[in-house]
Amino acid sequence: MLHTLAVTINGAEAAIIIVAIIVVFFIYAGFQSRRLQLRKAEITAGREEEMRQLIARYEQLAETTLDAQQRVAADVSELRSRTSSIEQILRTVE
Repeated sequence: MLHTLAVTINGAEAAIIIVAIIVVFFIYAGFQSRRLQLRKAEITAGREEEMRQLIARYEQLAETTLDAQQRVAADVSELRSRTSSIEQILRTVE
């Protein structure tokens, strides 16, 4: 003999269960939304830090390049001066 277990739920109980499920869903959705916002904030902060590092590297490279350009300009000026002196010596020899 099989006994069947029949559960009957009246309208008020069904409404309470549905409302409870909806409340749980919204709580879960709220937690997921907050988690997503925190993740976005982490990614944004990481990108900003990478950008700061890139800018710092660029500024360092620009300073190094400027120093190198100034040294090359000084060397070229010195070479011009020497060349001018050599040309003047050659003119006096002729």
